[in-house]
This record gives sequence, structure tokens and C-alpha cells, in this order.
Amino acid sequence: MFERYKPGKHLLLTLQVSNLELLCSLDGFMTFCTERIKAYDLQVVGLSSHVFDGDGFTAAICLKESHICIHTWPEFNQLTLDIYLCNYLKDNSEKVFQLGEDFKKYFEAEVLNETMVNR
Repeated sequence: MFERYKPGKHLLLTLQVSNLELLCSLDGFMTFCTERIKAYDLQVVGLSSHVFDGDGFTAAICLKESHICIHTWPEFNQLTLDIYLCNYLKDNSEKVFQLGEDFKKYFEAEVLNETMVNR
């Protein structure tokens, strides 16, 4: 018998970042992200990333709980970040909020757009 479905939290962020090094460092982002994933007891099941000409990057980290995706535009001092964790086995809602706060601090960012979706 299945329990009642509990929607997960999906956080969508557009951030303004003045430190271009942070927008161009896939390695730095992945190191920070790996630390956060361990701290929140999440499980990576796959990863895909690409560094663009001009040094922006994109990455998709597939998690057992869902995903974290980023795309940076150093030419505009911006990034978009997508954090979604399902609540199937346990309530991960607070982790989504905390991860968003962690990434805002890491990028020393100004929030241009922030949307939280229950899904």
C-alpha cells in the first residue's frame, strides 16, 4: 500500500553575480556542490557538465532525490539554478530552501528571480 503523495519542492533562481571567477569555475562549483550534497545526505546518481567558450558552464547533477542544475552567463554576470528534491521517502523541503541559501552565499549573489514550486 502506498502512502499519500507528498509534493516535493522545486526552487528556481536567477542570480546576479559580480565575481566572474565564480561564474567561470565549474571545478569550484562542483567542489562546493559535492560538499553540500554530502552535508544534506543526498545521493548522486549521475552528472553531466560542459564548459563553454568564454568560460561559462552548465551542469546537471542527477540525485536519487531528483536534481540540481546550473547554467552561467559570465557575459551578463548571471546564472540560473534549479534545485528539485522529491519527498517520496522523507521530507526534503527544508533542504531545498537551505541549498538555495547556500548557493546564494557561495555566489555572493543578488536574487533577480526566485520561485518555489510544489510539485
